[in-house]
Amino acid sequence: MFFKNLAIYRLPDDWSLSAIDLEEKLITRRLQPCGHFDMSSRGWLKVTRDERLVHSVGRQQLIALGVEQKILPGAVIRQVALERAELQAAEQGFPVGRKQMRDLKLKVTEELRARALTRRRVTRAWIDPEQGWFVVDAAGGAKADEVLETLRDTLGSFAVLPLETERSPQSSMMAWLQVGESPSPFRIEDELELKGVDKSRTVIRYSRHPLDSQEVRAHLSNGLFPTRLALTWSDRVAFILTEKLQIKRLQFLEMAQDRPDGGDVDEAEQFDIDFTVMAGELAKLLAELGVVLQSK
Repeated sequence: MFFKNLAIYRLPDDWSLSAIDLEEKLITRRLQPCGHFDMSSRGWLKVTRDERLVHSVGRQQLIALGVEQKILPGAVIRQVALERAELQAAEQGFPVGRKQMRDLKLKVTEELRARALTRRRVTRAWIDPEQGWFVVDAAGGAKADEVLETLRDTLGSFAVLPLETERSPQSSMMAWLQVGESPSPFRIEDELELKGVDKSRTVIRYSRHPLDSQEVRAHLSNGLFPTRLALTWSDRVAFILTEKLQIKRLQFLEMAQDRPDGGDVDEAEQFDIDFTVMAGELAKLLAELGVVLQSK
């Protein structure tokens, strides 16, 4: 259940919903299957095998947004529409015109939509009322926006703000690379992406390569800027920090060692243990990341 990517937000200052109150709100927007003529549907799902839409351990909360989308490729619509256009042209004795072709495509789309296969994906979000974090497990902004928009519609309002810092991640990463080290407890690893802002749009990527070299500093001096940098926090969590203050490819390095041995822990109990450990680690990581970036 461990998050892989973090889109980081601050909870509204007036956030006061308990897990029970939030559950009652989410129930009103459960995920419903796509109707015959719907292309997509959004709603809240149970987080674990029980029926709860808000999974809570202590004050830490976990919710899950489900999105169902019908799979209807445009190439399939065009193929079927062209086949029907050929039949219609033969029947009417002249080629199908533009308006007729548009009408055919609309008709084919409506027919195929009702029979299209449906794909479901799930995006989870962690709520930390104690430290004021709202974090979505999403690699891209679109999926995070889906969670925010649906929660806003469900609650009536949800005025979260992206995490802001006095120093941009890009300027901080550049400063660390220039001196060859990052502030404790963070450590620079061996992966980096540099981009140019001039017309050349140069992109240079390093993987499994030492980054404290003259070569890297020369690229920085020549106008390239870091956009992705691999870091490790306290030897416990590895991740990629981006210039947009997103955390990607999150790895909990010591989680396997922290797991209890033996078969006495059932699946539900293990889920609670994992969630508690993850929430605790991420709360500390985000707090210390805010310190080194001088969060507002």
